[in-house]
Order: sequence, then structure tokens, then C-alpha cells
Amino acid sequence: MDVNEKDTQVVYLDYNATSLIKPEVVKEMTSLLSLAGNPSSVHQFGRGARDVIETSRDRVANMIGSQPDEIIFTGGGTESNNMALFGSGRKRIVLSVIEHPSILEAAKSMLKYEGQGERSIEFVSVDENGVVDPSSVEKAIGSDGENVLVSIMLANNETGVIQPIHEIASLVKDRGALIHCDAVQAPGRIPLDVKMLGIDLLSISAHKFGGPKGVGALFISDNITLNPLVTGGGQERGLRPGTENVIGIAGFGIAADLVGQDLQNVGHIAKLRDSLENKLCSLEPKVRVFSKDAKRLPNTTCLSMPGVQSEMQVMGLDLAGVAVSAGSACSSGKVEPSHVLAALGLPSEDVGCAIRISFGWGSKKSDVEKLVSVWQAFYAGLSTRYSN
Repeated sequence: MDVNEKDTQVVYLDYNATSLIKPEVVKEMTSLLSLAGNPSSVHQFGRGARDVIETSRDRVANMIGSQPDEIIFTGGGTESNNMALFGSGRKRIVLSVIEHPSILEAAKSMLKYEGQGERSIEFVSVDENGVVDPSSVEKAIGSDGENVLVSIMLANNETGVIQPIHEIASLVKDRGALIHCDAVQAPGRIPLDVKMLGIDLLSISAHKFGGPKGVGALFISDNITLNPLVTGGGQERGLRPGTENVIGIAGFGIAADLVGQDLQNVGHIAKLRDSLENKLCSLEPKVRVFSKDAKRLPNTTCLSMPGVQSEMQVMGLDLAGVAVSAGSACSSGKVEPSHVLAALGLPSEDVGCAIRISFGWGSKKSDVEKLVSVWQAFYAGLSTRYSN
């Protein structure tokens, strides 16, 4: 079912997996479906396609406070993260234990394909709220960071916890290391300025804030040189060869232009999130909201329904017309225990009963009311079933 259809019985609360695409984005992309010309061609058709890309590059750069020539378009956040890790050429990689799988698996692949001893990975832990201690990053780098890349996400996709990236970046730079930041969950939810953060590399993805799927970007500070993942063309400064996804990039640009509206609406979104948490905790005191004491994205809550496995909750709520998730959406549709929650030192019974609820630009008060009603009925039904 298309959740954009006017079916008020369907509630979408999985914006951290992918946002509903914004109407303005659809309009722009639709208008360009018949656009002719390869952006690398020098004739008027090619120049027209090139103009679309460069206009979008300007818009994305403006969204994150960078220069346009510091933006490389990619196929999404996963590719951007891989490009940062593999392309940096650094032999020592420092990561937090709660990074997205596209960071964790990329790092493991670097060891596998380049040989033990050629590269090394050091993980830094988080506290009980999921926050990285900057001093632990500093310690992991050591006295000489010349051959070190640090990758710490700006905001966690499961708990919404915001990391002290500016402080971490300052320590990283003092040690001569590079710092990459997976900021996929940030646009439209918190202000994002790469210069103020003080980072070298940053990944974003259009579909997390109202743009199309399959297009992302990597910010590369103008003093940084990366090696390409693939070769065979000069597009995107030779770092991402191949004919560009012109229509997707155009949608990305429009979504970037609209981020300011989302930032103006974060107070409303935070109220929806807080209202939901308060109501569910009132209904069932055993409900646990994870990382509640940490600074979080205003749209994200991760909580447990006591005694009910995550997969059962996701399926039960879906059947009742409410879409939520059980963590990262990058696991081939599988519902697996969260490595993020496990890193918080939570007992396995809490980890196995956790779901993530994430709001976005289309969320309404009635969505909270529907979810609370469905959750209450679902939980009561299970309690009655297992008590008989």
C-alpha cells in the first residue's frame, strides 16, 4: 500500500528507516523524467543535465555549510561510508561499537581483503546511555594519529542519541588524525554544519529526510584526498565514476532545500515523541525507554514492550495498521538483536523486546493516538492469552 494514500487507518512511524518522500520532490523528479542528455556531454542537452546536478550540489552544500566542490554524489549513505573508510588510505581505524553496519562491515572487510597486519581496527565503547566518551577516542588514537581515521556517527539510528562530535573532532585533529562522521540521521532533525563540527568527511542520504532512495553524498573537506572505490570515468572528481543519477540528484537537492522547514517543526515532532513515551509508560510501568537521559534526536524513541519479542511486536502492529521497526533497516528484512542496545549493557530480555519508533514531516497527533490504542490492545491481548 502507498502510505501517501489518504487512508487514515495506516500510520507510518519508521522515518529513520526511510522518510515519506515529499510532494515537492516528487514534482521536481517527475518534471525531469524526459530530460535528455548525458551530464558529461558538451552539447546543450548535456549542459542542461549538468546544470541540474550542479544546482543540486549547491543546495546540498548549503544544507550542511560546505562548499559545493566538497560534495560528491553517491548511491546512498552506505556507499558514502564505505568510500570514506576505504578511500582514506589510513591503516588504523577507530570506531564506536554502535556504528551502522555499513561502517562496521566495511571495516571488517578492510581487514579481510587487505590482510591482517596491514590494517587494524580499535573499538571505543559507550556509556549506559549510548554516548561516546571523547577521552576514549583520544586514548584509542594514541600520540600519533597520522595514519588513523576515526569514524563516529553524529546520531544513532536506533536510539537517536547525539554524540559530542565537535569535542571528539577537536581531540582527533590535535592528534593529527582524520575524522569521518555518519550523519545520515541528522538532516532536518538537528542543525548540521560541517565547519562548526570540525570534521573532515561526512555522509548523508536523501531518503532519510524526504528525498528519493538510492542517492546520497559524501562531504570531503577541501584539504583531504581520497582514493576511489571504483574506476572508469571522471565523474564526481573521479571518485564516483559512472553516469550520474540526474533525476535522483535533483530530488536530493529539493529535499535539501526543504530541510529548513523541518528544523522549524522539530518542536512539534519532539512533543509527539514525548507524548508517546509518557502515554506508553503510564499504560505499562515496565516499559523501558532506552537512552532517555541522553541528548537525542527529537523524532526518535527506542523502547521495550515487556516480555514480547521485537519481531512479534513489529508484525502485530503492522497488521493493525502501524509501521514501526526493530532497529536498523539494513539487515535484509531480518529482525535480529540490536548490537547498539547490547553495547549499552542491557540484559538480553530487554534487547530482544525493543522496537524503534521514529517520527517525521508527515507525523500527526492522531498517529500517536492510533499507536497507543493499537499497542494497548495488542499488549492486553497477549497478556490475556498467556495468563489463561
